[in-house]
Amino acid sequence: MIELDHARFRRVDPKIFTHRVVADCMTHTCKLKHKGGTTKLDACCQYGADVDLFERDKILARKDSIRAVLSDAARDLPWFDESEPEVDADMPSGTMVRTAVLGDGCLFLSHDGRGCAIHRASIEAGWDFRGTKPAVCRLFPLTFGDGAIMISDDYPDYSCAYDPTAPTLYRVSRDTLADVFDAALVRALDAVELRPLPRV
Repeated sequence: MIELDHARFRRVDPKIFTHRVVADCMTHTCKLKHKGGTTKLDACCQYGADVDLFERDKILARKDSIRAVLSDAARDLPWFDESEPEVDADMPSGTMVRTAVLGDGCLFLSHDGRGCAIHRASIEAGWDFRGTKPAVCRLFPLTFGDGAIMISDDYPDYSCAYDPTAPTLYRVSRDTLADVFDAALVRALDAVELRPLPRV
């Protein structure tokens, strides 16, 4: 970790400026590196996602348009596992729950196309997905916690991490970081990106 000049985030993993990820995952054929290159589309969504309670409430407020793109099996199931809510100071509400998992993926993948049903519903129904689609999903493979911007632990498991022509994690996530957090964070990260970085 190296120091970051920002009020909330004081550290950043320098690998976000050197490691790469495909810019458009919807055109990428996901393969699981830890399973011998087995194809698994939308692989990063297989475990479900952490959801802030404010995001959960916004998802439920859009339930009609989201249900319309879910499979029959997913529509009437509980969308969240709230059995063990986790207190987390990094979340705006201070608490997070998980999206439910159906089969071998997040319940919100259970529709007739690739990608997130929340995102798809926003496009089809004409509403803004920001603030509703979970921040951890929008930022992947970056994540955050304990005053730091980091790389998600399972990033090395996916083939999207190994295209040498792909942009850096930071370049792919830059606009989303500004949107989820603030422009000051991007200014601080831009300053770090310009510095000579340790070889990692």
